[in-house]
Amino acid sequence: MSPRVQRLLHDALLASVDRDPAKVAVIADGDRQTYGTLLDQALRLARALQDNGVRRGDRVAVYLDNSWHAVVAVYGVLLSGGVLTIINPQTKAEKLAFVLADSEASALLTERSLAPVFLAALADAPNIRCVISSGGLPDDTSSDAPRFHGTALSFEQALAATDPYPVSRGVISIDLAALIYTSGSTGNPKGVMLTHQSMVFAAGSISEYLRLDATDRIVNVLPFAFDYGLYQLLMTMLMGATLVVERSFVYPVPVLKRVIENEVTVFPIVPTIGATLLSLNRAGGWTFPTVRRVTNTAAALPAEFIPKLATVFPNALIFAMYGLTECKRVAYLEPERVLDKPTSVGKAIPGTEVFLLSPDGQPVPPGETGVLHVRGPHVMLGYWNQPELTAAMLKPGNLPGERVLCTHDFFTMDSDGDLYFVGRSDDIIKTRGEKVSPVEVENVLHRIAGVREAAVIGVPDELLGEAIRAFIVLDDGTALTEQHVKRECMTRLESFMVPRDVVFVPELPKTTTAKVSKRLLRAMPVGIAPANREPSPAAPAT
Repeated sequence: MSPRVQRLLHDALLASVDRDPAKVAVIADGDRQTYGTLLDQALRLARALQDNGVRRGDRVAVYLDNSWHAVVAVYGVLLSGGVLTIINPQTKAEKLAFVLADSEASALLTERSLAPVFLAALADAPNIRCVISSGGLPDDTSSDAPRFHGTALSFEQALAATDPYPVSRGVISIDLAALIYTSGSTGNPKGVMLTHQSMVFAAGSISEYLRLDATDRIVNVLPFAFDYGLYQLLMTMLMGATLVVERSFVYPVPVLKRVIENEVTVFPIVPTIGATLLSLNRAGGWTFPTVRRVTNTAAALPAEFIPKLATVFPNALIFAMYGLTECKRVAYLEPERVLDKPTSVGKAIPGTEVFLLSPDGQPVPPGETGVLHVRGPHVMLGYWNQPELTAAMLKPGNLPGERVLCTHDFFTMDSDGDLYFVGRSDDIIKTRGEKVSPVEVENVLHRIAGVREAAVIGVPDELLGEAIRAFIVLDDGTALTEQHVKRECMTRLESFMVPRDVVFVPELPKTTTAKVSKRLLRAMPVGIAPANREPSPAAPAT
């Protein structure tokens, strides 16, 4: 039998089943599941989705914690011909409703524990015709409980009642595979459109430079809604490797015991996880000799972490990387050079090209700052139903009709062609690998009783990349505490969007046009009241 050509994202699963259906594909919640079992259940779920109205190109929302059912859901959606719309399980009802309505998703795959959130969101998502929930829907029949009036099935019912024979929908490689929502400067998230061929290419390019193979066992503690987490699954399927799925890294010791037990060979981290690992190493001597690859993205690892991580992972190559959802991954630094260039994110990933331009579109020489642009098959189609935002990110290239991705991030490039991050050119905050819209956080702050004005900025943080700092002006006679503000935010925002710092000020600095001056906020020491007005552009500051 000739080897299967991977054109569609789920072809990797089919090829791995061809090679060895009995191999363990996923270890989750203490269970080991084979490639054959994964394909069987994904095909059954795909047919259940089709039987409930999902057609080629329909968006299917996946709102699940990391779990075996989440893995089945990803491939069930793809095999049905649908477009994977994966949503962080921390997402609250209002934002979930927006994503469901904006994407016009026709089905929702979720779990019973999230019912208080998704049932409230479904009231504002009329396109959802079918909900398939692990554990089913709650039996609460009280008059004030939200109701869903479409088709509702449990995962268990869907998998047991259907045959593993979905209808072929004729999907081709330039069709959408996924719609991944990321924060936007308007306050509402925007859907990044990624095709099968762009995601197949990205998974292959990353697997190539990470030097992965079928013997690898990859641990994933990152949510699948974070594309860094999702690609651990995609690369596992591509290589025919094994994925160890963890729900989070909130309680690290049990996770790390399973890392040792399962002889994990690849450990993707972000700097906050790196800091925890170093702390545990200092306190208890934790080391992981089976790990051969450590990858880091979201924010740069502090330079002093790198030699220390070599103690935690004595046999591992450490990869520094940079990327953004709009093309998944941009650059990586070869691990053999990480000690020589600890602040660099390296060169373009295999099969792609990067270059720097000045704000007026001119090439910049080595050592000078420019805006990073990216060429390659991994670049997004654009933002879902957002032509103006798409035009701001996808610019004309050198070839007729070509569009290249303008990251709006400032970098320098050295004489070797290696990249160094300088800063962002917009207000979006990148913290813990996630993009956060200041407007979205500000909207929540303004709903808190007693808050007159609020403004949010990102401030540099060695571990987070950026930390969220909120400045608040209270109504006269109001007394709020930092803890109260954070509790209110936790009820409406994902945990990574909750401000780390809450600073109460008598007033916010303004421009001459009465807009909040975030430039002055960034320059203001915490605890110091701001100046009232930013100087006019025509008048030099004194």
